[in-house]
Amino acid sequence: MLEVLGREDQPRAASLIALHAHAIPSGFSPAAEAEAEAAPAPTLKGREDLRRLPLVTIDPVDARDHDDAVYAHPDEDPANPGGHVVWVAIADVAAYVRAGSALDRDAWTKGNSVYFPDRVEPMLPERLSAGLCSLVEAQDRACLAVRMTFNAAGHKTGHRFVRGLMRSAAKLSYEQAQAAIDGAPDDKAGPLLDPVLRPLWTAYACLLKGRLARQPLEISSLERRIRLNPEGQVVSIEPRASLEAHRLIEEFMIQANVAAAEELETRKVPLIYRVHDAPSREKMDQLGDFLQTLGISWAKGEPPRTERFNRLLAAVREGPHSEIVNEIVLRTQMQAHYNAENIGHFGLNLDRYAHFTSPIRRYADLVVHRALIRALKLGSDGLSDAEIPRLTETAEHITATERRAMAAERDAADRYVAAFLADRVGASFTGRITGVTRFGLFVRLSETGADGLVPVSSLGSQYFVHDDRAHALVGERTGERWRLGATVEVKLLEATPITGGLLFEMLSEPEPADPDAPRPRLGVRARQGGRAPPKGRPPPRRGRR
Repeated sequence: MLEVLGREDQPRAASLIALHAHAIPSGFSPAAEAEAEAAPAPTLKGREDLRRLPLVTIDPVDARDHDDAVYAHPDEDPANPGGHVVWVAIADVAAYVRAGSALDRDAWTKGNSVYFPDRVEPMLPERLSAGLCSLVEAQDRACLAVRMTFNAAGHKTGHRFVRGLMRSAAKLSYEQAQAAIDGAPDDKAGPLLDPVLRPLWTAYACLLKGRLARQPLEISSLERRIRLNPEGQVVSIEPRASLEAHRLIEEFMIQANVAAAEELETRKVPLIYRVHDAPSREKMDQLGDFLQTLGISWAKGEPPRTERFNRLLAAVREGPHSEIVNEIVLRTQMQAHYNAENIGHFGLNLDRYAHFTSPIRRYADLVVHRALIRALKLGSDGLSDAEIPRLTETAEHITATERRAMAAERDAADRYVAAFLADRVGASFTGRITGVTRFGLFVRLSETGADGLVPVSSLGSQYFVHDDRAHALVGERTGERWRLGATVEVKLLEATPITGGLLFEMLSEPEPADPDAPRPRLGVRARQGGRAPPKGRPPPRRGRR
């Protein structure tokens, strides 16, 4: 069957092409839509009344749904001096998406929502994702909440899960909440500053002590946001601000996810874990080889530990190699995935971890909600006997759908960026070499974060050898080199919105030969001449946490 998507040069075609190119299911079955439309408003039946708690949602300013709400206060228990109580309330999607229903079948097939600059392909119909399952301000909403207690050192000492009815006291953006804490509250955040926001930040300062002691991997990764006008055209590409408000919500969500995994293990109820294996010995050795080219010592043979990576990242933080060392440490990591068996989470340095906090957009979280309902006897809509034997299959499936979504999101972003730069063909840009292959160099532009290719055929008349240990292209005759992480000037030769491809010409000169480096081996020459790949990108970033 053929479907007309529109003209390929239309501004909003990028996300539609990505959806179809990666075979991401679009829309919902009539049966699923009917179930969503028939969903009733929540009541107190079978729920604890949490509407007295001033829970607030803190999300991106353009958030399309609101999974989670938070509230914190000092612990009044005299046995826990300096401790804090943190509430995390999550939309009770399991109450609406029952195992085996049409909604459940569609959600399982999709695996997760997919987000593009101009649209979202949701896991659930809008009636649920933006309605009954979204923690809308001043509306009664069903939730599954966890009350966690932390001591003065920031260690969790206990938790309790409840199925409740909540009412969000306010919908805030990260920027609003941060501005209020920084002394510039607006009319909405101002009244919440003392009763809600300051206690949240005080609790976060406490939890931060525990985080620092735990030493999760602290990689700095600059993300950029594509801004569109109403017609769908890119008007700017700018760095996403990294605020303390982001880190506060992240840490609260991590702790809630840990509590969910701990509860289910204690109750001996099967679940799907979010796991992350330690880097392989080969990747650790490759990291050591590269660091040696920068003059940074890195003893080989030591087991990978997050604390060791963090010391390295801290040592280079203020130096010229900070960005590329962060990039290489990130590439050294394995990809996180879902698994019915637990191997721990290396990056977060946690023994057990499950995704619990985003059931509107991730099927894994819905499974964990159902498992908690079953374990705690909170209703008849918990994890069914039929689902348990399929948990391994489900984990493999939703890992695949997550990778598919990431690829589609990246492809759409590449196309938007190429469209944005199409009018600047011939202009020169500053960038950094972020990938070295035998067919050329990948350069990431400092201004936009866009990635493009400098074909090896354009680097000069001599042959270049790909030194994979040093992550460099080395001139066979002169020993001059193009090294990963080097800052360069390039000229944009081509920008192809339909593929998202960018082609650059190198304007900078290579680094002079290193007299201490071994001469490149003959017979492993990089390609010269021929056509460059129509679209390329540097090695992929590792998966989401």
